Amino acid sequence: MIEGEEPSYRPLGKARDDARPVGAPLAQKRLALITGGHRRLGGIIAATLAKAGHSLAIHGSHDTRLDSHLALTLEEEGTEWDGFVVDFADPESAEELVGMVAARFGRPPDILVNSAAIFGQDRLETVTADDLMRHYAVNCAAPAMLTKAFATVPAGVGDRCIINILDQRIDHPHADQLAYTLSKLALAGLTRTSAHNLAPRIRVNAVAPGLTIATADYDEAQMERLGALMPLGRLPQAEEIAQAVLYLVNATAVTGQTLYVDGGAHLKSYDRDFMHLCR
Repeated sequence: MIEGEEPSYRPLGKARDDARPVGAPLAQKRLALITGGHRRLGGIIAATLAKAGHSLAIHGSHDTRLDSHLALTLEEEGTEWDGFVVDFADPESAEELVGMVAARFGRPPDILVNSAAIFGQDRLETVTADDLMRHYAVNCAAPAMLTKAFATVPAGVGDRCIINILDQRIDHPHADQLAYTLSKLALAGLTRTSAHNLAPRIRVNAVAPGLTIATADYDEAQMERLGALMPLGRLPQAEEIAQAVLYLVNATAVTGQTLYVDGGAHLKSYDRDFMHLCR
């Protein structure tokens, strides 16, 4: 779960002193709602969309304290943005987020990036019902409720799209992190189902990243060895994953697709999760 102590968002209806549109008039700016958009990969996606000229609604489960690179980017770009705190452990609360964003900005979001996720360590022999339900709630049920709200909120006739963040493992699942893996497989199913059901009003696509932002479970030498295992001989950079999201935001003739940004990892089957390999 996203860590934090106190929410940093402002109350509905209160304008930010630093949230001023620049360049094109406000009505010409597309508004992107990015879940988990204040840190790690979500933060890099948010920064990439800010550089492309989008306004941002940045979600966090417990706070919206921005990673330093994202805060700097928003300041440099003069991005119109605000933060929203909603705990997806209660998926029904996710449905309310779209309305909160519409009320705060005076218009509904044009883009929804479902990036927020939790990730635990379990296998079939150790997983519990609570593990399964917690991961499903945050990683699939919340995106499903957001998709429902996004599709039903009154909106204009311009291009609207949803991008779900999956995982390259969905092509060759292994036994590690079972609850997480099952929830991402379910999210892949939501991508295909909603792409069909929401066309032509809303496009729905996905990006499936490989290993990119190392946690404390990895060291530098292990990351280098893992990169050599990839069909392309390298791991993806987080910025490359964000660029794939930006492509799908702009690809108005594309729906129902999943872009793998993983160094080719989805082409191979690995016996264990990467954290257990090349140690």
